Amino acid sequence: MSQRIDSVLLPIDGSENVHPWMQRGIDIAATLGADLHVLAVMDVRELDPSLSNLDDDDRGDREQQIETEIEQTAESVAGRARTHLSSRIRTAVERGIPAETITGYADSHGTDLIVMGSHGRGGLERALLGSVTERVLRTTSVPVIVIPRDDDDDEQGDGSYEDILLPTDGSENADVAVEWGIDLAGAYDATIHTVYSVDTSRFAGIEGTDDLYDAIEETGQDVLESIRRRARAADVSVAATIGSGPAAQVLLSYSEDHDIDMIVMGTHGRSGIERYVVGSVTETVVRNADVPVCCVPMAEL
Repeated sequence: MSQRIDSVLLPIDGSENVHPWMQRGIDIAATLGADLHVLAVMDVRELDPSLSNLDDDDRGDREQQIETEIEQTAESVAGRARTHLSSRIRTAVERGIPAETITGYADSHGTDLIVMGSHGRGGLERALLGSVTERVLRTTSVPVIVIPRDDDDDEQGDGSYEDILLPTDGSENADVAVEWGIDLAGAYDATIHTVYSVDTSRFAGIEGTDDLYDAIEETGQDVLESIRRRARAADVSVAATIGSGPAAQVLLSYSEDHDIDMIVMGTHGRSGIERYVVGSVTETVVRNADVPVCCVPMAEL
C-alpha cells in the first residue's frame, strides 16, 4: 500500500468480550500485516462517582478490581487476535476521557489507523454528539474505520471486502480519501465503485439549467476518469457512476443496491466532522450505513 499501515489501534471500553465489530478490527490488522494495539479506557467521569460512598481503602480496592477486569477484557481480545496475527500485539489500559485518551494514544504511539464500533443500527444517530466514536472522528488526524455494532460477521478471517464504495466530489483535498480507497481495494483484491454525486434539486427553477447540468456531468466524467486511471495503475478494478440527488441518500442507496462491503470517505481536516456539525454527508453516512465506513481526514488548507 502507498498509504502504509504499520499499526492499527482497536479501542475497547472494557465492558465487552470479543464482539463481532472487534473481530473486524482484528481481521483488518491481519490482512494489512499491521501491529495491533488493543486499548481499554477507564472513563474517569464514570469511575469516580460510582465509588464516592466508599472510604479511601475500599475505593482503592474497587478501582483496582475494575482495572483488573478491564485488563482481562483487553487480554481476551488480544488472545483472540493472537490466533491468526503474526504481527505484534500490544495491550494497554489507560484512565481518562475516552475520546481524548484514544486520540492521544494514536498520536503518541504513531498508529496509522483506528478501528471502532458505532452504536447499533443507525450508527451514531442514537448518541448524536455524545458518542465516543463521533468525538474521535472530530478530533483525530488518523483515519478511522467505523464498524456497525450490529455487524454479525464474527468468524475469524471472514472480514473480506469485495466491493468498496469511494465517493468523490473532485476536490483536491479528496485525493487523500481516493488514495486510501484504492489502497484498501488493492489489499483486499476488491472492486472500487466510485460515485460522483450531484444534487441537481438545488438548481430547480434556475434559468439555463440544461447547460449547467451538462457542465456538471462533464466535470464529473473528468473526475471519474482520473480515478479510473489511478485505480488501473494500481491494478484495481473500478466501476464509475454519476449519481443525482442528495449525496448521502445517493451513497446509502448505492451501497445497498450494489452490496457494498465498505465505504471510504473524507472528513475535513483535523477537526473531522466538527466543522459540518449535524447534517454533513460523511456524518449522515456513518450514522446510517450498515457496512464499515472508513473516514479519512483531509489535509487542512
